[in-house]
Order: sequence, then C-alpha cells, then structure tokens
Amino acid sequence: MSPIPQADALATDVANLSLDKNTHLNFNDIEENNTPAPAQVDEALDQMSIYKRQELNGELKPEPLLRENPNRFVLFPIQEKEIWDMYKKAEASFWTVEEIDLVHDLKDWGNMTDNERHFIKHVLAFFAASDGIVNENLAMNFSNEVQVPEARCFYGFQIAIENIHSEMYSLLIDTYIKDAAEKNHLFRAIETIPCVQKKANWALRWCDSENAAFAERVVAFAAIEGIFFSGSFCSVFWLKKRGLMPGLSFSNELISRDEGLHCDFACLLYNKLVNRLPESRIHEIVSDAVTIEKEFVKDSLPVELIGMNSALMCQYIEFVADRLLHALGVSKIYNASNPFDWMDMISLQGKTNFFEKRVGEYSKAGVGVAAEEQVFTLDADF
Repeated sequence: MSPIPQADALATDVANLSLDKNTHLNFNDIEENNTPAPAQVDEALDQMSIYKRQELNGELKPEPLLRENPNRFVLFPIQEKEIWDMYKKAEASFWTVEEIDLVHDLKDWGNMTDNERHFIKHVLAFFAASDGIVNENLAMNFSNEVQVPEARCFYGFQIAIENIHSEMYSLLIDTYIKDAAEKNHLFRAIETIPCVQKKANWALRWCDSENAAFAERVVAFAAIEGIFFSGSFCSVFWLKKRGLMPGLSFSNELISRDEGLHCDFACLLYNKLVNRLPESRIHEIVSDAVTIEKEFVKDSLPVELIGMNSALMCQYIEFVADRLLHALGVSKIYNASNPFDWMDMISLQGKTNFFEKRVGEYSKAGVGVAAEEQVFTLDADF
C-alpha cells in the first residue's frame, strides 16, 4: 500500500484526464464541489417548515402579491388602494429626532433609583438593536419578494422611519449614559445582554426566507412589532404617567404610533394573501412570541424595577396578542382584557397634553387630505 494514498488517487484522476505534456492545467480554475453532504440536506429539511416545502414544491396557488409584475416600476394608476392609503398615512406621520427635547430628561435621570435606570438602559438597548433587525428583513426579503409597487412604497418609508427610531434610541443611550464602556455594552446588546439576545435571535430566525414561508414570516414580524415591543412601550408610558422623562416619553409616543401602523400594515398584507396559514400555525407563532415577551418583562428585566405589577403586564401582553390575532382574522387565545386603562388615554389613540411641543397624532400638512379640503378660505367659523 502506498504511504500517500491521496497522491495515488490524484495521479489516477490526472491520468484519466488524458492530458499530454503540452496541456496547461490551472488548478485554480477547478471549482469546488459545493454540493451539501446528505446529513446537511437532512438537517436543512428538518429546519424547513411544511409551508415552505409546499411553497417550493408548487403545491400552493399563485400569490398575486409575489408574482412578477412588469408594471412594478410605475405607481399610477393605483391598483391597491388600501395599501396606498396606508403608505400615505405613514408619510403623513414623518418626524425626526431633532424634534425631541431631552434637556429635562437629564434631571429626572439623576433623581431615579438604580433599578429604574437599569430598567430603562436595557429597554433602550433592546429597542436600539431591534429596529436594525426589522430593517434587515425589509431590505433583504420583503422589499424584494413583494412585487406590488404600493407595498414597496410602504416598505421604503418604513425603512426610513425605522432608521429614525434607531437613531433616536442611540441618541437616548448616548445622552443618558456617560461611561464609554457601559455605552458600548448597551450598543452591543445583541451580543452582551442575554435577555435582549434571546428576543433578537427569535426575530433573526424569522428573517430566514430559506426555511419559512412568506406568510409565516409576515405573521412573525407582525408579532415582533406588535408583541415584542408592547411591554417596553407600556413601561415607558408608565414613566410618563408618573410625570418622568418627557423626552423619552414623547419619542416613545411617536415610535409606538409608527410601530402600530407597521403592525397594521403587516396584517393588511397578510389578509390579502391567497395562501394564508391554518389558524393553529398563527396561534403557534404568536403564542411563542408572547412566551418570550412575558419572560422578558417578568424574569429577565422585571417591570417591578420601575414599580409596575408583572402579572398585570403579562395580562397586557396577552391583550395585545389577542388584538393582533383578531386583526389576522383568527380566534383569540387568551381572551384577556386591558388591565391598564390609562394606556388608552395616554397613547393608543394619540391623545397628548395640549402644552407639549407636538402631539403624537401629528401629521404633515396636506398629506392624506383631499384636494378640496386644502382650499384656503376666509369664511371659516371660529
């Protein structure tokens, strides 16, 4: 037996090529065989959902929203009025971080307990990372998959406003935290803070278009923006109810309004799909998100740190989940009521103190208003 069997095998392979001495052989030109091993194929199939397999095997009906559209480069005439109206609503709600005054927050920050500061730091760390994950999915997946120009308009604007959210959260961390090492720790929360990492990993899992069907991913990202943010939004509104952190509170009001619209859009798009999921699969995705969010507010980053009741917060998360399930056209799981009646008064309907700089239900002048309503007159009633 040859002491170098690989050399014998290589010699045999070269001989089989029938090369002569004048033939130039460049081994750099020989492509590697990238065919996955059988075990790798089996593992990939195990990870792939049955709905994705149906999608790949052509077992589903054609999906109009995803079908190649030769008219996708031109907006008019508008074909999807509901989607277009949602885009115009988003456009009318545009804002920038320069509108948020953080001067008064620093005084409150200094007067807070260590527990309260710890809670806010970690909430901001989660938010700062999560908007980047949402944008990753929009840019890499949904914007490419959906062929309807009206929906692409919404996604384009959503990417822009998520950038503003990310900038806002980064600015809040930069303003409140003076220690450079701690600041870096919070900016890298996906790697450094386990409770943030767990939520981020769940979201990143649903960015995988190779293993999850489009309908599953739409539902999952509706859950991310509708459920994963709900506990943190609510906790910041609790601070507002106590008269604390006006800059943080107002930015939270604007961002929660935006994320509510993004969640509504995901539900609208889902309900336009031909190939919708069985109710059991939607329940599975949403309940999974609820479990993780409950763990976040009850154990990982307990809301007791800021004086809230964790049992009521868990009930609130269930209430939000039921509302999402209803919007997706399926039955509720929890039948929970809203334990925080002040949430309706403070934010969800856009109500804001008259003397604040700008109300959260603000919209750009003229956007989303019929032309006849924009006519200037001198006979208005006062």
